[in-house]
Amino acid sequence: MHISDGILSGPVLAAGFVGTAVIAGLTLRNMDMEEIPKVSVITAVFFVASLIHVPVGPSSVHLILNGLVGVVLGWRAFPAIMLGVILQAILFGHGGVSVIGANCVMLGGGALAAYGVWQLRHWFSLERKEVIFGALAGGSATLVSGMVLSLALVTTGEQFLVMAGAALAAHIPVMIIEAVVVGAAAGFLAKVRPHILAGNTAPALLGRPSA
Repeated sequence: MHISDGILSGPVLAAGFVGTAVIAGLTLRNMDMEEIPKVSVITAVFFVASLIHVPVGPSSVHLILNGLVGVVLGWRAFPAIMLGVILQAILFGHGGVSVIGANCVMLGGGALAAYGVWQLRHWFSLERKEVIFGALAGGSATLVSGMVLSLALVTTGEQFLVMAGAALAAHIPVMIIEAVVVGAAAGFLAKVRPHILAGNTAPALLGRPSA
């Protein structure tokens, strides 16, 4: 889902960098040093998953897992994805340097949307709600990222309107796969390591039976 160099207009590229700087500043505030190992591990998962691309029409698709990043890291998902995007651009040329800002907003924004959806589970008393809301978070992350991608293309010029629609349609299967993967991962982590999941603070865990 990376946007490549030479596609977006100057104003859109500038907006991407400004948006990245603002969101990164907000999501990095008051970061605890104890969070760094967790953020580093999830960044590595995102980094590796995004390296495998499958060409589809004018674009390419791959497992994104920004929904999983949002479910596990919460607000810290954005800086984790930002680091992953920067490393991918510098080390492997994925996307490119000029579109780092746009790609960070696209993928990181999807991760933050996933975190918002994931937090809705606290309002419901359902069996296997971690699986349900994990799946919704995974699908939502891909949907939001796809919408940002399409918006960036359309904003650049009307000639990209068809490409924007094709790119969004190409990620519908990915959205379904992401929902299944993130839902399964969230359900598994809720059983074996519930404290790893974002938002599982002490009050949220009071209702869980003790071992």
